[in-house]
Amino acid sequence: MEPRCPEFVPDPTDSRERMEALQREIAERAVFVDDFGFDPQQVSLRTDESLFGGDTAGTAGIGSGSDLEQGGDRDGSTPGDRPIVAGVDQAFLDDRAVSAIVCLRGEEIVERAYAATPLEFPYVPGLLSFREGGPILAAFAELDCEPDLVCFDGSGRIHFREAGLATHIGLALGVPAIGVAKSLLCGTPQESLDDRTVGAQVAIEAGDETSAPPGAVIGYAVQTKQYEGARYVNPLYVSPGHRVSAGTAADLVLALAGEYKLPEPTRQADAYAEELKEEIE
Repeated sequence: MEPRCPEFVPDPTDSRERMEALQREIAERAVFVDDFGFDPQQVSLRTDESLFGGDTAGTAGIGSGSDLEQGGDRDGSTPGDRPIVAGVDQAFLDDRAVSAIVCLRGEEIVERAYAATPLEFPYVPGLLSFREGGPILAAFAELDCEPDLVCFDGSGRIHFREAGLATHIGLALGVPAIGVAKSLLCGTPQESLDDRTVGAQVAIEAGDETSAPPGAVIGYAVQTKQYEGARYVNPLYVSPGHRVSAGTAADLVLALAGEYKLPEPTRQADAYAEELKEEIE
């Protein structure tokens, strides 16, 4: 799979000024509303046939915050019609990145691909895509299928210039993309995140440190897992990358959450990256 917008492929040799200017251009070109061809009701880890006759009682929250109008007759749909969701993650080995992609249809692994490439740029907050974007695109070049949705381990619109890793690489590839981060880069939760139950979504608003209009919802804190008692699980910070709205991104991550905190596509990619790292070492 090759980039559809090669002009947005990150160049780690650019100056910081040029990098930030490119990010502002990316934010202008990125689409933060639902613009995809699959039915989000069919994004689920469930494999039972009841999902495909209009019964969505077991899906996790799809539609609660979605900007996409639902509807349509899905009679006759089969598991083979379900969207392919790719998870992307990386492991690091000295000065190399091991970029892993796992494509799922439901719980079925459709394809895995990877690339081990040199790192050409240091870690700089807000410029992660210039460090990790090239290695990730190298892994996509090894991928035969074209996923309907890509989940990145990193931010999308929750970014100083609204152009995190998921937005940058999602736009370069031209695919619907979601950013799933473990920490909040910027923005302010509308409510306290303490003691939230599974399924809770708290909007993240833009502040003065972002290029988005103040108060704009740029993502959600999503509680995918929680324990009772003294142990507390922090939420994930989910934001639209490209061609997905903030509300739909949060709903999709909940639908893709299984037994673990991470959505299953990125959890699988994380495990695959670590497996590859050990093999390479």
